[in-house]
Parts: sequence; structure tokens; C-alpha cells
Amino acid sequence: MGLNQIRHDKLWFAGENGNWPLAAYELDELQEGLDDAVKYHPTHEKVPEPLERLVPRYTSSAMQQLHAAVDAKDRIAFAKAFDALTAGCNQCHEASSFGFNVVKRPTAPPFSNQDFTSKR
Repeated sequence: MGLNQIRHDKLWFAGENGNWPLAAYELDELQEGLDDAVKYHPTHEKVPEPLERLVPRYTSSAMQQLHAAVDAKDRIAFAKAFDALTAGCNQCHEASSFGFNVVKRPTAPPFSNQDFTSKR
């Protein structure tokens, strides 16, 4: 999930800057990361329910909204869907006994060597 935190962060800055190709890429990478969590960690000793049920329950709707916003190049819809995904992540963390891991909308880019405004 650590890589998903980076993807979540990069996704925000790509969308905030209207870099839709990068946002689409990071969104796909984030979905792959969620899928990998389900595949490689289907159960955990403290998680009361299989991740294959938890992760989609809390993320699927927001991920669909994010895909639509990125495809439409709509910053307002993107921000709303991103916040919904963030809330879903936190709800999933809570439901899986990891409520101490609270994610939020990022305030600073994760990498100083990446230009999030470039649309090449």
C-alpha cells in the first residue's frame, strides 16, 4: 500500500495541474496497486473480511468517477472524485483495523524532480 500512497499523491498533482495523460496513467497504476493488494494479501490476521470484498466496496465508485473526470478533463469533477476516493480509502482502513492510517489530499508534490504541469 505504500506505493499506492505515492500513486494517490501523484494522481492529485497530475489532475490539479490538468496533466490528463499523467492522471490517466497514475489512475491505472493506482488500480493495479489496489488489485495487487487484493491478490497478494487476500487476508490479514486483523482484517475481519477478505480484501477482495473490502477494497472494491470502498473504492470502486470513486475510481469510476475519477476515470470519467480524467476522460472529460474536468478539474472540478476530478477534485470531487479524488476526495471521494480518499474518503473511501480511509473507510477501508477503518473497516480493516488500520484506521490509524489516515490519508488526505496532498499539499506538496512527492517528488521535486517531476514536472506535473508538463503535458508532453
